[in-house]
Amino acid sequence: MAGVNNEKLHIRLHVYDEEIEVTINRSDEELYRRAAKLITDRYNAYAQAYKGKKAEHTIALMTLIDVALQYERARGKNDTAPYDDVLAKLTSEIEEALK
Repeated sequence: MAGVNNEKLHIRLHVYDEEIEVTINRSDEELYRRAAKLITDRYNAYAQAYKGKKAEHTIALMTLIDVALQYERARGKNDTAPYDDVLAKLTSEIEEALK
C-alpha cells in the first residue's frame, strides 16, 4: 500500500492565467494544488493593485518575493536550534548535578 502513494501523477495546475502540466508524486498532489492557489491569489492581489503601473514581470517577481517571505517566516518558526541549545545546556547541568 505504501507504494501507491509514491506513484507518479500527471496533473494540470491553474496558476493565474495559465494551465501548467506537471508530473508529481501522488502524495504531493494537495500540496501542489494549494501552492498553485497561493501563487494565483497573491498574483491577483498584486495585479489588482499594480496592473498598468508595473510590468507583468515585476508583478510576478513581487509575487515570488511575497511567497518566499512567507516561506522564510514559517521556516524561522520551525527552527529548533535555540531550543536544542537550551535543552543541551539543561541536560549538561542536570548531569553535572547528579554526579
